[in-house]
Amino acid sequence: GNFVKNLLRNIGKKSKKALSVQLNTKKKNKVLKDYLHLIIKNKKLILKENLKDIKNAYKKKLKDNLIKRLILDEKKIFDIVNSIKKIIKLRDPTNIVLERWKRPNGLNISKISIPIGVIGVIYESRPNVTSDVASLCFKSGNSVILKGGSEAFYSNRMLSKLFRKSLKKNRVDENFVQFIDIKRRTVVDFLLTKMNDFIDVLIPRGGKSLVKKVQKLSTIPTIGHLEGVCHSYVDKNANLTIAKKVIYNAKMRNSAICGATETILLHEKIIKKFINPILKGLESNGCKIIGDNKVTKLYNGNVQKASIKDWSKEYLSSIVSVKSVKNLDDAINHINRYGTMHTDCIITQNKKSARKFLKEVKSSIAMHNTSTQFADGGEFGFGGEVGISTNTLPPRGPVGLNQLVSYKYQVSSNGKIRK
Repeated sequence: GNFVKNLLRNIGKKSKKALSVQLNTKKKNKVLKDYLHLIIKNKKLILKENLKDIKNAYKKKLKDNLIKRLILDEKKIFDIVNSIKKIIKLRDPTNIVLERWKRPNGLNISKISIPIGVIGVIYESRPNVTSDVASLCFKSGNSVILKGGSEAFYSNRMLSKLFRKSLKKNRVDENFVQFIDIKRRTVVDFLLTKMNDFIDVLIPRGGKSLVKKVQKLSTIPTIGHLEGVCHSYVDKNANLTIAKKVIYNAKMRNSAICGATETILLHEKIIKKFINPILKGLESNGCKIIGDNKVTKLYNGNVQKASIKDWSKEYLSSIVSVKSVKNLDDAINHINRYGTMHTDCIITQNKKSARKFLKEVKSSIAMHNTSTQFADGGEFGFGGEVGISTNTLPPRGPVGLNQLVSYKYQVSSNGKIRK
């Protein structure tokens, strides 16, 4: 216990100290540029460390999909480098005057963007999260404490080491980026409950059980999402061609991501005409259909009867639940009841219905005639993301560079005193 406590408190102190020097944009971009060159230069070394993780994963008999996420190759390293290049090109989100005004009482007030401070990120599997998150946090002026999953330990450690090397090379405090390089179970518990003095916000990125644990136990504010129960609703004024194309992509492009559609809602006026073309396309490509009474009756393929539990299930695989709804309000109510405020879409040619849907669903991302698979910081132009947030308080949706800042007010006058 004491060992972990001393280690983590020490890391916390170093993270805070790193923030005492404000860096300009030029310096930040130089560090990131050197980082990506170090990654290219040390590609063989990164792949060697990654191989250790892969061998351990096979030894531990990890699931295939977890191992798939873990594997780095030439292409994935190329993606990591590209991701950093994008972040370099983005505008520095700190020290921007967001608003400025003069008051009749003689005060000049400005609202200025500032870094949040120390960000703790607890994540699983994908090694690219290490480089993405470190780069996003650093460019937005934050210091970051990384706690990666044990399954990617060697890959993560290598990628964070190279970042620190680049910081050192540029005479910047290398503790802007710290990686917790011990594998003890107690580390996460300590981060969640005993690091209030050091960490300003915690971001969990990983499976449901990790996020649930973090949200439940953390005494530090968290940014994240628990589940992505996303919906695609086909309205009575939908275009069938658009509906077929968009829903197929929303479910099947990658069924394992949090922005994948898990429930299809069909307006009862179009269900007879639309149900077979839409669901046939899914089923013939290996998607299992679970439907309510009306769906079971009208669909000509295989369908399993839905139970009430199916409306709140996140399948993360080629399974979809399908339900008929009476009207637009019925669809909105269903989504607000069973959804997880992640990403929900209406398919319709009626602009008024679309406006009503976009305004009334509580989702952090509401879409019109668009695949829910676009719920992604990179696709939004945020230069990647540290995660997606379904919190009611901001930030919501993809959390990228511009969401990793806070703000302060700066007030000046010529000696004004309050009456």
